[in-house]
Amino acid sequence: MSYRLLTPVALGLGLALALPVAMAAVAQPEPNTLSDQEKADGFKLLFDGKSLKGWHSYLQKGTGKDWKVSDGAIVLEKHIKDDPADFADLVTNDEYDNFDLKLEWRMTPCADSGVMFYVHESSEYHYTWATGPEMQIADLTCTRPDSTTLYERSGDLFDLISSNVEWVHESPQWNQFEIIAKDGHVQFFQNGHKVVETQLWDEKWKALVAGTKFAKMPGYAKYRKGHISLQGDEDKGSEPIHITFRSIRIKPL
Repeated sequence: MSYRLLTPVALGLGLALALPVAMAAVAQPEPNTLSDQEKADGFKLLFDGKSLKGWHSYLQKGTGKDWKVSDGAIVLEKHIKDDPADFADLVTNDEYDNFDLKLEWRMTPCADSGVMFYVHESSEYHYTWATGPEMQIADLTCTRPDSTTLYERSGDLFDLISSNVEWVHESPQWNQFEIIAKDGHVQFFQNGHKVVETQLWDEKWKALVAGTKFAKMPGYAKYRKGHISLQGDEDKGSEPIHITFRSIRIKPL
């Protein structure tokens, strides 16, 4: 048997030829659909790609006027002077305790948003983030101060835990988020990279929260079951602000 040492050029050519085959083998499903593996694993869609069925604006019966569905995605299109009820955060109709949540998002440059979970919907709390921990969404290049402040960058557990690396694509590219929560063990993934891992409700967690603004919020991260929320009440970026979500799916654990 003979062997041949590949030169850098030959190796590069081989990789280039193999890449389309490899990519085809791991082809992603169409937006707002489930792969065969996700179906087998028990995932379900939280967004059908056509309507806001299954969602409502926080503390409202319906959805605010700034939220709509366009080109197979949930789109927030807002002006800062709009009535706050028009862009109030979206929340799922259902509540979840242990789950694996996946979604995709993109935004206009400098916009800002987040994904909350364990949100307790009650008139006692005026905002979703008064109860729900947040996986932060912030554009890489120019959101100020969030894209330059630890604990407030995209993928961070907002104001509590920050990743060492920002695995975020700048606008207008799509980004992938995954939040896994199981018995208080929480993991965040951004574009396939683990960015946060922590344990809720233990003494270390309580000490962490005690050193932040959330210490003054009696309901923050106290509920072990709650709504998933897409944040719409941030006002950064040039108007009209666009924040877009799609392929939102969840698996109960």
